[in-house]
Amino acid sequence: MIDPYQALGVAKGANDKEIKSAYRKLAKELHPDKNKDNPKATERFSDVTKAYDLLLDKDKRAQFDRGEIDAEGNPTAPFGFGGGGGYQRRPAGQQPDFGNAGADFGDIFEGLFGGGGGGSPFGNRQRTAPPAKGANVAYRLKVEFSAAATLQKQRITLEDGKTIDLSLPKGVEEGTQMRLSGKGRAGPGGNGDAIVTIHINPHPFYKRDGDNITLELPISLKEAVEGAKIKVPTVDGPVMLSIPPGSDSGKTLRLKDKGFHGKSGARGNQLVTLMIVLPKADEKLAEFVKDWNPKDNPRASMGV
Repeated sequence: MIDPYQALGVAKGANDKEIKSAYRKLAKELHPDKNKDNPKATERFSDVTKAYDLLLDKDKRAQFDRGEIDAEGNPTAPFGFGGGGGYQRRPAGQQPDFGNAGADFGDIFEGLFGGGGGGSPFGNRQRTAPPAKGANVAYRLKVEFSAAATLQKQRITLEDGKTIDLSLPKGVEEGTQMRLSGKGRAGPGGNGDAIVTIHINPHPFYKRDGDNITLELPISLKEAVEGAKIKVPTVDGPVMLSIPPGSDSGKTLRLKDKGFHGKSGARGNQLVTLMIVLPKADEKLAEFVKDWNPKDNPRASMGV
């Protein structure tokens, strides 16, 4: 695996926000669902996901920066020795191999520190890398727009066939990642994790603006002129909305706490923009406006 900073294309001093932004961009580009016939893209997706996991874990990132672990998260060799008998990292649980050195770990330290009668300062115990955890598993979870806004629980089927009900986090958005500890593949050092990436399906008439939801609401000319109380859809179900008399197209009304849950827990609003829709082939309306000369010039503010 390549250096995690190189994998994500970020500087060594990058902050969490920069790391998340770089990962989201690459994940959208390289995701296996978009590259079914491109195994290299799938491999690259795996690399950037592992890099993201390592760099977002403060402890592991610090260990990597100090050279204590490699890009896979495995411990590096504690000491280096030149020549053909150099120390090499082995698979988890396997004893170190010193090639043709013909000496065990204790003997080498005795030679380095003066065997005398004192022996190795570390005793005669051999050091091995801790067993590696199993691989992480990436999942892609599609969530309906209204379900994401109201934080409805989502059922997900894991690689082993088990299903769990997943609670969406406050502030959930496109590309949000959730880590399920111990839900990855088994390994000698324990299970890896499941990494769930959230994708929010678009809605036919709602749009998201931060934590707010916007909606263009068609109303009749009569409702705009006289005012009315009408039923309006929201992610929580229909509610009644009062339209003031004399409302113009483009007027925006607010429905409080009908948006997405923010990271603080407070909900955004639903912003309803009125759009006047004229009736088709209405003879009475056509006859009325034929001889009607309105007093106000709607373009007066434009100087024309």
